[in-house]
Amino acid sequence: MTDSAPQGQQGQGVDPEVEVEAEPEPAPLLTLRDGLSGVVETEDAFAEVLERFATGSGPVAIDAERASGYRYSQRAYLIQLRRTGSGTALIDPIAFESMAPLAEALEGVEWILHAATQDLACLAEVGLHPSTLFDTELAGRLLGYPRVGLATLVETTLGRHLRKEHSAADWSTRPLPEGWLEYAALDVEALIELRDHLAVELEETGKAEWARQEFEHLLDFTPHVRSDPWRRTSQLHKVKGRRSLAAVRELWQARDTLAAERDVTPGRILPDSAIVVAAQEMPPDRSALLRTKGFHGRGAARYAATWVAALRTAAELPDSELPPRTMRGDGPPPQRSWGDKDPAAARRLAIAKDAAAALSEEHHLPVENLLTPDTLRRVLWTPPESRQPDQLAEQVAASLAEHGARPWQVELLEPVITAAVIAGDEEPDPDEPAED
Repeated sequence: MTDSAPQGQQGQGVDPEVEVEAEPEPAPLLTLRDGLSGVVETEDAFAEVLERFATGSGPVAIDAERASGYRYSQRAYLIQLRRTGSGTALIDPIAFESMAPLAEALEGVEWILHAATQDLACLAEVGLHPSTLFDTELAGRLLGYPRVGLATLVETTLGRHLRKEHSAADWSTRPLPEGWLEYAALDVEALIELRDHLAVELEETGKAEWARQEFEHLLDFTPHVRSDPWRRTSQLHKVKGRRSLAAVRELWQARDTLAAERDVTPGRILPDSAIVVAAQEMPPDRSALLRTKGFHGRGAARYAATWVAALRTAAELPDSELPPRTMRGDGPPPQRSWGDKDPAAARRLAIAKDAAAALSEEHHLPVENLLTPDTLRRVLWTPPESRQPDQLAEQVAASLAEHGARPWQVELLEPVITAAVIAGDEEPDPDEPAED
């Protein structure tokens, strides 16, 4: 035994010749290279920012902060920008009548966003629309990165640690605390460098054209509007019977109206759990309602008359106006019922899913980015009628495009879906053992 053995190893059978692998050094913290600038909330400061960003060079990194979890609206309460030669700007869009001057200053400039679908709608609401864009999250997905959060990508590709401390903050707060502003500025601090790094990888892996098509597709993005949004009520599965479902719908709609009027997130007025309990118990009056679990809070009691009226409406609806137990859509039935409703369709889908999974692994990207499950189901539930290989291939390609698949996706998926349609029509050999 040697006296030079590290403390804590002596007498424990550790070979002093074996090197103990050291813990990796933590990545250096990402900091603001230009320091923190104040919030742009006056016309003079706005004019100065417009001049800076109109004369900058290259793409502009852009981000927006909303007050999700606090406000009903999805409006932007802070817009962050960074451009080479322009520095960083934090703009309060609430302070200005219009963002049209900013839109003009950025006309024709590529936007860099991370998870663009989260911000495009609120930016469009204030008149900001990109002419071209680069989505760093989507680029990370196409490149097969296992985790594509901004902080993870910045650390993985640029070697800098990005703190994510205030993502759930109430950004409608005024004035905004300095710590929040630093967090917001850091969200665009490294986006230009991250974009450049990922662009090189896309070229090297032959996926640059895929990314270009995906980014172009995002330019027309609009949030999906659900036909029955009340069906997303948490724990709705506990509600049995169509009249109880009607109670959920009436309470949800009453709450939604109040939330929109007050610009408060609906759950702060009445939690979903209270809606579900009330729909199950159907209290007939205010006294019974206030004894119901979940209706003891200030918001629940304050609007007790509204909740009682909603429940009464549900109770008095004729059967013909009660909602169906499941939402009726225009798409295929749930996948679990395909085997009973159309065994050939079930075989087509199973074959195509296996082939898509193999393609996903081959090209190192998530299968949902190769083709959305909904598109695959829609194409295979009602496939083209032709079984002539050339005609079928053309019709499958047309069907994929009709459902929103981009050309690169059509090129990869058409052959495997065509093969799945043909193979799925073949009756299985009863003498062949069933696959697990």
